Amino acid sequence: MNLVFFNNTTLAWLTALGVAAGVALALYIAKRAGVHHMRKLAERTETRLDDIAVEALDGTRLLAIVIMGLFVGSKFLALPPEVDVFATRVAIVTGLIQAALWGHRALRAWLTDYYQNRAGDPARATSAAAVGFIAQTILWTVLLLMVLDNLGVNITTLVASLGIGGIAVALAVQNILGDLFASLSIVLDKPFVIGDFIIVDKYLGTVEYVGLKTTRLRSLGGEQLVFSNADLLKSRLQNMTRMNRRRAAFTVTVTYDTPTAKLRQIPAMLTEIVKAQEPVTFDRAHFGGMAASSLNFDVVYWVETPDYNRYMDIQQEIYLQIMDRFAALGIEFAFPTQTLYMRDTREVEAGPPASTM
Repeated sequence: MNLVFFNNTTLAWLTALGVAAGVALALYIAKRAGVHHMRKLAERTETRLDDIAVEALDGTRLLAIVIMGLFVGSKFLALPPEVDVFATRVAIVTGLIQAALWGHRALRAWLTDYYQNRAGDPARATSAAAVGFIAQTILWTVLLLMVLDNLGVNITTLVASLGIGGIAVALAVQNILGDLFASLSIVLDKPFVIGDFIIVDKYLGTVEYVGLKTTRLRSLGGEQLVFSNADLLKSRLQNMTRMNRRRAAFTVTVTYDTPTAKLRQIPAMLTEIVKAQEPVTFDRAHFGGMAASSLNFDVVYWVETPDYNRYMDIQQEIYLQIMDRFAALGIEFAFPTQTLYMRDTREVEAGPPASTM
């Protein structure tokens, strides 16, 4: 027991190993018992915070437990200052990494639960994905800076250097950064979310994916359309999913030889036909003007549903009823026509008739 190894007796080494093993075992048992009891408690509560805490605590690594046990055991040894400092730094780095792993697992558990509870709300799901990515990036960045600081790196100078270098990098990748910030704008402002049907200039489709650089749509033809986020926000965008009702306007044209009495009946007739449809809100029907080859009647109404198929069914029924009513009254639809009047040139060439005496 009096043998000396590295300035410590055999008894000191055995004591240190015993303490290390005891601390590691105690931490392991505490972890298992804590997870077990917290899981039982979480099953009896409705809040999700305790479930997230259980998921985070369950992520405690065995290696971290062993390192912490060895660190405590090393305090029972007479170690050189540099070795003692090294052991302390290893323990601190291990603790920081384990804390980051707890945060990572807690964040992942929260996102999983959030997706499950917001399956019918694409806007919140899209926001959660972006917020989760940003939170994880911040978490691991802070961890890296703290580890470097613990290792003796001057992070103030490092951060300043990164700031100067960041300007150069930002100028080099400004298009990518523009798309990244555009992505955050889409997530926070929500001009559209996954599942919305949108029209971008002449392109239209359903939003399938909102990424950090691109947004992808599935067009009516089946192909995938890929847009840069920055370009997408600069475009004129129509979100058809958020339409509450559809405005419909059309013009009925009749011929010029239609009697005035029948012309007076047409606005009331169009009003009656439109009001008979459901769900429709009638706006107006008027004799709108006289064109080159027709008399025009303008009709405006609202279909109180965003369903495009329902809108087309109502429009079709209105057109068919107008054709039936016009046929019954003998009113003819106008179409572009021209009437050409020709003068008999023979009368011009013959001249005036000769006078007789």
